Amino acid sequence: MSELERVYQQLLSRAPENKMEPRMDPMFRAMEILGEPQKACPVVHITGTNGKTSTARMIESLLQAHDLRTGRYSSPHLVSVTERIAIDGEPVDEETFVRVWDEISPFLEIVDAELVERGENKLTYFEAVTILAFAVFAEVPVDVVVLEVGLGGITDATNVADGDVSVITPISLDHTDLLGDTTELIAQEKIGILKPGGYLVSAVQPVDAADVLLARARELEVPTAFESIDFKLLDRQVAVGGQLLSIQGQAGRYDEIFLPLFGAHQAQNAAVALAAVEAFLGGGERELNADLVRDGFAATSSPGRLELVRTAPSILVDAGHNPDGIRVSAEAIKESFGFSRLVLMVCILQEKDAEAMLYTMREEYGDLVEDLCITQSSSPRAIPAGELANLAIDAGWPEEDIHVTEDLEDAIEWSVGRAESGEDLAGGVLVTGSITLVGEVTALLKGGH
Repeated sequence: MSELERVYQQLLSRAPENKMEPRMDPMFRAMEILGEPQKACPVVHITGTNGKTSTARMIESLLQAHDLRTGRYSSPHLVSVTERIAIDGEPVDEETFVRVWDEISPFLEIVDAELVERGENKLTYFEAVTILAFAVFAEVPVDVVVLEVGLGGITDATNVADGDVSVITPISLDHTDLLGDTTELIAQEKIGILKPGGYLVSAVQPVDAADVLLARARELEVPTAFESIDFKLLDRQVAVGGQLLSIQGQAGRYDEIFLPLFGAHQAQNAAVALAAVEAFLGGGERELNADLVRDGFAATSSPGRLELVRTAPSILVDAGHNPDGIRVSAEAIKESFGFSRLVLMVCILQEKDAEAMLYTMREEYGDLVEDLCITQSSSPRAIPAGELANLAIDAGWPEEDIHVTEDLEDAIEWSVGRAESGEDLAGGVLVTGSITLVGEVTALLKGGH
């Protein structure tokens, strides 16, 4: 067992990622014992339902273009746990990950013991990795941390930090069992990351959600920048390998921006990211250097988000994990790729609205898809393939179009075979539904572990 594997097993022995604890005290206690690493440098804090990781990566890339050393914390990971903690856009090296974990472990055991004494659960997996991230960033050290919320906002482990800029990507219904079943309730949870002395940057939101965000910003007397009012995407054109954008920022207009990502949703994420960086670097009042902005966007990548992992036939992976995510990806695929037909390979986790996602796939892709491969990742939370196939039939997929297999290699082979079965060589495969599926397929196709 490698040293990294040893640490990963120690982390996995804790309460899993989907068992978030709605609490903050243990995080503050851990920070106190470690000397408050969450205050070591300024923070751009990001929440929202969809687009958090892509937006975080764009912000990170723009800050790097301005010669700032960045730390990015995001979740979940695709292949290796080290991806969650990035320094200057690259996963932290295994040696640092292991060494800092071994240094802080004795202190986390103190927090664990105090929690157990009070009859509470020990630090969870997510809390522990979040603490590790702050410790790594403080040690490196970095100039700015781009911090992505795990779930929600107000009681998310990341909220132990105070964001200089708080960014809210589009809010829609997801994790309704934990966060509430209206966008207004979800907004109340997410606006918890906004702090006195901060700055709110928000994508366009449903009206009830926008009202909540604005009310809280007024209460805290912090400046705000809302998409379509204070900044907006002016134009976008499909280009080879991505799209060409014009963005009206808060402080200036930026033209001829090449973004190597697909879809209207990524263009929207880019506008939000740019406004956030304007807010961070100049309080939203100083125009940025357009060449640096172009460099930052051109260098952006977003693994597992409409990523082309293989050609001939094209295999795209996309971690769309709710109906809205599925819809925007479908629009991007239809716009950016000339597929004559598409094979869908799908696995969905138990806490997701699987039937709504499968229904959205059928509605959005229509005649483009005749083959649906239902499979399952190795995650214990994956809906068993047979059960998911029944949900697909309930969502209106014809039974004769569905192939069910629990074996991922078989799923890939079948999907590729179906994509290649036409005469025009314009078939493709989309792997979607769960980030665990996307990660495992990516590892298989790229020869990872």
